Amino acid sequence: MKTSIIALASLFSFLSINAQTHSHAGAQPLTYPDIEGYVTLKTDLHMHSVFSDGKVWPTIRVEEALRENLDAISLTEHLEYQPHKADIPHPDRNRAYHLAMEEAKVHDLLIIPGSEITRSAPVGHNNAVFITDANQLIHEDAEDAFSAAKKQNAFVFWNHPAWYAQSPAGTPILSDFQKERIKKGGLHGIEVINTVDYSEESLALALENNLTIMGTSDIHGLIDWSYTQKGNHRPITLVFAKAKSIEGLKEALFSGRTVAVYNELLVGKVEYLKPLLQSSIEIVKAAYIEKTQVLEVELKNISSSDLLFENAMPYTFYDSSPVFEIPAGESKILKVKTLEKLNTLTLQLVALGAYTAPKVHPTIEWKIIVE
Repeated sequence: MKTSIIALASLFSFLSINAQTHSHAGAQPLTYPDIEGYVTLKTDLHMHSVFSDGKVWPTIRVEEALRENLDAISLTEHLEYQPHKADIPHPDRNRAYHLAMEEAKVHDLLIIPGSEITRSAPVGHNNAVFITDANQLIHEDAEDAFSAAKKQNAFVFWNHPAWYAQSPAGTPILSDFQKERIKKGGLHGIEVINTVDYSEESLALALENNLTIMGTSDIHGLIDWSYTQKGNHRPITLVFAKAKSIEGLKEALFSGRTVAVYNELLVGKVEYLKPLLQSSIEIVKAAYIEKTQVLEVELKNISSSDLLFENAMPYTFYDSSPVFEIPAGESKILKVKTLEKLNTLTLQLVALGAYTAPKVHPTIEWKIIVE
């Protein structure tokens, strides 16, 4: 009995200490390296709370983001769809943003004001972020809503364009409405990854129309329920900014400096995806096995994505498949048969889990100095 009381006392003490420190450690803290000239910001700019059709209070979204080491989030509540309005009336549509800001004020997390303009096809669902007042975006006519977003200098992106509820074939259709918004500078990005769906057709539209490539969780329930407990991390957009600030993030998004990420899937323009992958691999060492022409190269993956590669060099591997994976945070030793001893080696690998265009994988190079 005494042992049980001591154990219970220890448990209550542990819970009390953790409640006081309010720790956000654990789950799946995400990390991705900076690339030359830019800081890499981990963002999720599409999520919901009970202030539209989500299932959690806005502060939970902040807690989740802190635990996952995100740099910026936006609570993009539906303007037109308010299923909890009878229980949570809120005449001010900025309320979710204000609650999130209050929760995040002592943390290094950027809260981006945003809303979702929700319509049936051909308008579809669109997020407007960096807005100044969500109430001014409430209009019966969709064109008026987009015009109001443009007046607030919002960054607007098309949500889940391949969603089969709006496009039964599961492929996006660029309507005259969207074409006109792009032409007039009122539509700037497109989700190529939404929840668990990657749309090649959306990527093609992004490249054809110079739209910023986005990846988002579109979370309504708990991140743990939808992603973490299934061994996944949420889809995010990596934004390559000149500084970690609201202004830096906004400038980078309008400039299209992004890569969409979901677990081992990375999608982005070649000029940003290639340096990201190059920076994600550290060359730990490179030395020949004694009395051989077999070069051992140790690679370490410092990103949070498992990376899948295929050998693209004229040299083959000893004791290894030409296709191999380096799990997140882990190392891999390649044994390269160089036939003669080299002082330097250009390691060339095709990144099979990465896409710069539909079905197009980038080839990444590292200049290695042999010990």
